[in-house]
Amino acid sequence: MVRSFDLNLRHLRALAAVVSRGSLSRAAEVVGLSQPALTQGLGKLERQLEVTLFERRPDGVMPTAAGQALAERAERALDCLAAGARRSARGFTRPEWLMTATQLEAFLHFSDAQSFVGAADASGASQPAIHRAVRDLEQICGTPLVERRGRGVMLTTAGRAMARGVRLAEREIAAGIVEARGDGADVDRIAIGAMPLSRALLLPHALAAFLRTSPGTVLDVVEGSWRELIEPLVDGVIDLTVGALREDPPAEIAQVPLFTDQLAIFARADHPLAGARPDIVQLCAQQWVVGPAGTPLRAHWEALFAGHALPAVPIECGSVMVIRGLLAQSDLLTLLSPDQIAMEVEAGMLAQIGPPLARAGRTIGISTPANWRPTARQRALLDAVHAAARATRLQETE
Repeated sequence: MVRSFDLNLRHLRALAAVVSRGSLSRAAEVVGLSQPALTQGLGKLERQLEVTLFERRPDGVMPTAAGQALAERAERALDCLAAGARRSARGFTRPEWLMTATQLEAFLHFSDAQSFVGAADASGASQPAIHRAVRDLEQICGTPLVERRGRGVMLTTAGRAMARGVRLAEREIAAGIVEARGDGADVDRIAIGAMPLSRALLLPHALAAFLRTSPGTVLDVVEGSWRELIEPLVDGVIDLTVGALREDPPAEIAQVPLFTDQLAIFARADHPLAGARPDIVQLCAQQWVVGPAGTPLRAHWEALFAGHALPAVPIECGSVMVIRGLLAQSDLLTLLSPDQIAMEVEAGMLAQIGPPLARAGRTIGISTPANWRPTARQRALLDAVHAAARATRLQETE
């Protein structure tokens, strides 16, 4: 399997230049290579990927579909590196043109490990080699990427920006390899951030359907809150998240709504209020288990009692698993999304108390990096999530 950093960055730059200029000679001038060296570099790319990138014609060269796909991804990768390389007066004008795949891979290992020892262990390279790669990148960028803190080392602000750029570039090249070789040529890995409101019903439905049509794809599901997942999403560690959307997301994030989730009150099936439509006074008299202060769900719960004294909350808990167990063994009430306990309600363990709350809706959807261009399999996963959203909503209205 060909990895992103197995490919020579200069050869990828040359590929993009040939496609954009339609000429080997003009591209050679742009990237600073002789025409024979450029031809050899493109030939090496073709051998590594086992595809034909260009059709040679009397009037020049024409990219194949594989060549076009890889060239477009290479351009995007270079843009990511350029964005990550913070400019300074001491740096080069186009630092991304001087970086090598070896340097970037070593730096990414350091970023993940936050130590030279850990980076060496993870990569198999020596510590001096990791040191050298990081220092070379610092010279190219003209700014410190790593600083010493006590007995350890950590990334500077410029280093964190660089790590983000490298990771996004690596992802673009990986996508280019898959697209150039054909989507089934290599095993795809897709990382999905699963926020609380998507874990119980929507995502399992979507992932099961996706795997039936896309065997061989490895899905990495990372659980977390919006705050825990937003930075990995922007950094390219995960590809997309599914869950509650934000009214004012960061500029780097694109959001696609799927449906509006209406919160409801739940209790054990034989709770004294089961089957009733309690008024606000009755609800105030109950004891509740709800999330901690400052969470969106807690804010919705407090809004439910606007103008009244808040009920007793003997337990504050953000774990749906724990809340489900507490409801089954007590008279506590809670406020949750129906999706989160759909199986328990269907099994007759828990019951909804009254109708859904009209003013407690949250938009559930997909979040991706703003400039993300999915591969064919990633698009298939997005389609599966959309289909699952439609299917699970229809089930609720039956």
